[in-house]
Amino acid sequence: MLGGSISSGRTNVRVVVVGDRATGKSSLITAAASETFPEEVPPVLPPTRLPADLYPDNVPVTIIDTSSSLESRGKVAEELKRADAVVLTYACDQPSTLNRLTTFWLYEFRRLEIKVPVIVVGCKLDKRDEEHHMNLEQVMAPIMQQFREIETCIECSAANLVQVPEVFYYAQKAVLHPTAPLFDHETQALKPRCVRALKRIFILCDHDMDDALNDEELNEFQIKCFNAPLQPAEIVGVKRVVQEKLPQGVNDLGLTLTGFLFLHALFIEKGRLETTWTVLRKFGYNDEIKLKDDNLTIPFKKAPDQSLELTSEAVEFLKGVFSTFDTDKDGVLRNSELDDLFSTAPESPWGEAPYKDAVERTPLGGLSLSAFLSEWALMTLLEPAQSLANLIYIGYNCGAASALRLTRRKSVDRKKQQTDRNVYQCFVFGPKGSGKSALLKSLLGRPFSENYAVTTDEHYAVNVVDRLGVLLQGTKKTLVLREIPEDEVKMILSTKESLASCDVAVFAYDSSDEYSLKRASELLMTVARRGEVSGFMVPCLFVAAKDDLDSYPMAIKDSAKICQNFGIDAPIHISVKERDLNSMFNRIVTAAEHPHLSVPETEVGRSQKRYRHLVNRSLMFTSVVAAVAVVGLAAYRSYAARRNTSS
Repeated sequence: MLGGSISSGRTNVRVVVVGDRATGKSSLITAAASETFPEEVPPVLPPTRLPADLYPDNVPVTIIDTSSSLESRGKVAEELKRADAVVLTYACDQPSTLNRLTTFWLYEFRRLEIKVPVIVVGCKLDKRDEEHHMNLEQVMAPIMQQFREIETCIECSAANLVQVPEVFYYAQKAVLHPTAPLFDHETQALKPRCVRALKRIFILCDHDMDDALNDEELNEFQIKCFNAPLQPAEIVGVKRVVQEKLPQGVNDLGLTLTGFLFLHALFIEKGRLETTWTVLRKFGYNDEIKLKDDNLTIPFKKAPDQSLELTSEAVEFLKGVFSTFDTDKDGVLRNSELDDLFSTAPESPWGEAPYKDAVERTPLGGLSLSAFLSEWALMTLLEPAQSLANLIYIGYNCGAASALRLTRRKSVDRKKQQTDRNVYQCFVFGPKGSGKSALLKSLLGRPFSENYAVTTDEHYAVNVVDRLGVLLQGTKKTLVLREIPEDEVKMILSTKESLASCDVAVFAYDSSDEYSLKRASELLMTVARRGEVSGFMVPCLFVAAKDDLDSYPMAIKDSAKICQNFGIDAPIHISVKERDLNSMFNRIVTAAEHPHLSVPETEVGRSQKRYRHLVNRSLMFTSVVAAVAVVGLAAYRSYAARRNTSS
């Protein structure tokens, strides 16, 4: 793997030089820019630019000099926060300035939260006498161990022009080809995300899928990354290096994944980070070792009330992936199989909320095909770009247009009185203790628990619902329940588009608690009014949970009256504890499929509707009168014209 490097797309690297007074900052900058040693320099130099052609990456470097005075401390902090890299100087003939690196400067960087590479530079190397002689590696090793932000250390002499250009070359290189994302110095190994990206690249280049790169595949890889072929002797040489150090890195078929990873670790250890970065960037990765955004462009302009779903083509691809990684063919992906499936992604996408506990799992924590596809449906609904990225990571290469479909606007669905969606999102509202969490768990087939904990964060549950009815049998829809904590309702509904993504809303209440019913009706009023004001009206269902408990005397009458007042269906009585769900999830899907029905109306909304009808009728009457007048005037003019002619 030979050849030049590809930079990260930067057009400039900004390097800020800091350090104690009289450590040689300004002299270092002047010597780098003019290749001469200045006899006199001003206290602080203006910004200095090194031309693009000075270093191999063809990216110019802007160097910012700083003052060491106390009154300039604020200005220095501002410059540090704008830096791409920091050069931190000490004077080789003043040991106290070296001590100040660890007693002040490096801690100051952390206090200011400066998270860029640091190059430690010993200036005035020509002035060091034998008394102050030191082994740089020996002195700096423990400091670099403690402060991982230090990329490298170097000593130089501006007076003798010794290693001056190298200072800013290392600073530029640390920005364009950073070590931190690739390599862990403590373990002396490639970092997990780097390994995952290189594994994906290896698989993409292994065209015959025999788990080894043969000579032809190696050559194609070399040409793609470095625009130059490998000579046969070079291929033999590469394999020999790997085989001598790591016998399992090469087999009869070619270079194995183990050998491929070993080569990159070797390049990095030898300081050739640009080689690995060139490979990563050629395959579309950014500095965080994730696919660049321009590789994840979604070719749809989405309105707030539209959603994205996986196409049938993408679903079939995922079914094939599931089958491939279900090595024991038991219809379930165990955690180890799932880890293997996502081993070419930066990390497993479902390890954290909202995905971690959002689907039904087997007793051993595995995923059925239905649960696997449900996770993908949820990710596509909430984070379509993330879903697309992970499709690409695991091998989908047909583009966003064939992976995602844009649903119709809900305003159109209401007019057509039907929807073309396959994934429905249901917001679950209700007061504390109303059974919202139990409802979500029941969608995932989890047993009822008497242990109660107040929900403080949003939770999701997603599963496939088999439709009931003669005409619908065999039809499957994916239902996403989003639990809205009572204390978060005001914040969630604070924006105009808050209900745009909601297909149906459920309002749960404890049927044995009069206050719970009252609070649920207040929440229904709030949501209904928000829908009327914003134009994003949603079908709503009233759910009498905990039906196994004795209800208070007027419960049935009061709840029926609330539903009647809002113009929605009567309450649905359920008991999660007794597993009597009264076809709850099918009813939610049915409501979502008919977006023009079960939409609540408030008194204010009804009054406004009547007023609009009255205005429309008035306008229509005015239009008719005007039309009659126009017709009458035209008839009179025609009559008058005929009369004049006959005269």
